[in-house]
Amino acid sequence: MKTVLITCFEPFENRPTNASTEAVRQLPDRIGQWDIRKLQLPVVYGQAPQKAIVCAKEIGAELILCVGEAGGREDVTVEQIGINLRAARIADNAGRQPENEPCVTGGADGLFATIPVADAVKTLQKEGLPVRVSYTAGTFICNDVLYSVLHTFAGTDIRCGFVHVPAYGDTALSAACLLRLLQYLTD
Repeated sequence: MKTVLITCFEPFENRPTNASTEAVRQLPDRIGQWDIRKLQLPVVYGQAPQKAIVCAKEIGAELILCVGEAGGREDVTVEQIGINLRAARIADNAGRQPENEPCVTGGADGLFATIPVADAVKTLQKEGLPVRVSYTAGTFICNDVLYSVLHTFAGTDIRCGFVHVPAYGDTALSAACLLRLLQYLTD
């Protein structure tokens, strides 16, 4: 049995839910020979990536797919790159609001996702799913997680990626896109 770690986030900004959790919750626990392990992350700089990294190592994940919500986006977006920057327009759930600090001190400026972003998106688009490539995961907790996970597992066989789901979209449609993306990545 192979293992996928799929993460999502707790609510933030005093909202009752997070679209990433709602979408991930709808996914199955297994796809073919892959065990799907779900993990909710705190919306806190440093803590969120550390929790994902520790869990991935503990369960021996061969694929890590992190999921966050993005306000203002209508499609599910697969992130191409994480940047080594924390710059928050709002405070995280611990009240931190960093300005221009690195996710990883001494790390590269940017790291590309190690899943086949463009090919996956093209395949899902041909199937009529509302999915597109994104070239920025922002500078909030989603990017902190993406960059830190990519940095930690650089040079290994563990594939890592990040997907944003619409904050106010149809979570069942977001879940269907995530499921199809997982099927593509685990085929």
